[in-house]
Amino acid sequence: MSSNIDYSKPTARDEPLIEGNRIGGRSTPGSGGVEVLDPSNGLVLAVVPRSGTSEVDAAVEAASAASSGWAAAAPQERTAILARWSELIVAHREELAATATAEMGKLLRESRGEVDRAVAEINFMAGESLRTNGETFPSATPGMLVYSTRVPVGTVAAITPWNFPIVAPVRKIAPALATGNTVVLKPAAEAPLSSLALVDLLREAGLPDGVVNVVCGSGTEAGAALIEHPGIHAITFTGSTAVGRNIAESAGRRLIPVQLELGGKNAIYVDETADLDRAVPDIVAASVQASGQRCTAISRVLVHSAVADALVERLASAYDSLAVGAGTDPSSDVGPLISDRQKQTVHRYLQTSVDEGAVVVTRRRDVPDGNYAPPLVLDRVTPSMTVAREEVFGPVLSVIRVTGHQEAIEVANTSEYGLAAAVFSTDIGVAMRFAHEARAGMIHINHGTASQPHVPFGGVGSSGMGPYSIGHTSQEFFTKMKVVYLQG
Repeated sequence: MSSNIDYSKPTARDEPLIEGNRIGGRSTPGSGGVEVLDPSNGLVLAVVPRSGTSEVDAAVEAASAASSGWAAAAPQERTAILARWSELIVAHREELAATATAEMGKLLRESRGEVDRAVAEINFMAGESLRTNGETFPSATPGMLVYSTRVPVGTVAAITPWNFPIVAPVRKIAPALATGNTVVLKPAAEAPLSSLALVDLLREAGLPDGVVNVVCGSGTEAGAALIEHPGIHAITFTGSTAVGRNIAESAGRRLIPVQLELGGKNAIYVDETADLDRAVPDIVAASVQASGQRCTAISRVLVHSAVADALVERLASAYDSLAVGAGTDPSSDVGPLISDRQKQTVHRYLQTSVDEGAVVVTRRRDVPDGNYAPPLVLDRVTPSMTVAREEVFGPVLSVIRVTGHQEAIEVANTSEYGLAAAVFSTDIGVAMRFAHEARAGMIHINHGTASQPHVPFGGVGSSGMGPYSIGHTSQEFFTKMKVVYLQG
């Protein structure tokens, strides 16, 4: 088993580091290789397997072999292993953060925060091992005991994105383990190294071999083989809505549960009564974290026309003051995009928005060479424009002017997505009406779209399907109910 925790220093090695999958407690090679690149400079961090059907078969077989033993483990044992995993992650916080920044590009301080968030979620889930409670029911038959219990769903396929390479795997592995399931994890091809490091630490924490396995590779090869595998009993996926629909279709044919966390086109309404000094920093932070490459990013600002000019001026000034650079540079505010392909995608959205009538109000055009995009504020955007309807996944903020909260609610609800929404207003009536009528899974009043590590997380519409992740609702996906009738 590899002992690598920090993959962030490729220049210190003469040859690229060759990594393996994690199957049955061992590091195993795969067929072919995929280079993992640092998006800030293009350097090769490592080469991981290009897994296919044979590697997925081996991983599912290992998980299946470990399933009955782990399901039978005492809740206290699961809690202890998760607690030890949390301690090891804390001990390796800097190395894990450096790896996340190296493979994804986000700011190092954001990666440190991601490690801390992962620890908080593990700590909550460690307690969930002791909270998988059932119920007793009054019986119509004298002397009979009727009760329900929760049992593991089985072997879970977990497929994670590249934008949160530490939190995303933890958010699936921790609740699966807490409730007695085994896991086959396929991390994003662009950012698999954090997952390998996390699972190595999990084995060090005492997890039995085969309970969690990792197969690296592409979604079209390893991912497709995993979701179609007959040994998989449930699928949890975070990623694009298009892929999520395909997974739901596949799972539906086999009648297995899915948990999908998909895209977002999150709106914030700034009312005429809003405190702009308070709203602007929160909007900026919520829109440029991870360079705008996160599903909960604010991407649409719906602003009351009475304060629109003032807000646009402040947002443009704030965006123009953001420093664009490598995630390892302490002075950077916005890091690189994950790839040149994503950079070109963001550029196409910009060109389309201008062609459709949007106005670029930020002045910065020059950014460092590489996968960098200038943070942009677009004014005079209308709800029908492409940039107002589709998920850009970059540091682009669209401003839509409205006449009041009723129009803001209507515009917010024009999106097919429904992950998060926010409202800034000192009028509690306006704020609560927006909260009740905006079609989104999570509503934030007078702050950005930050969630908490013990509170259910999810969306509606094209933003999600199945039970919410995080918090107690995870049990709805990772366990099945069993009802027992006991006649003495």
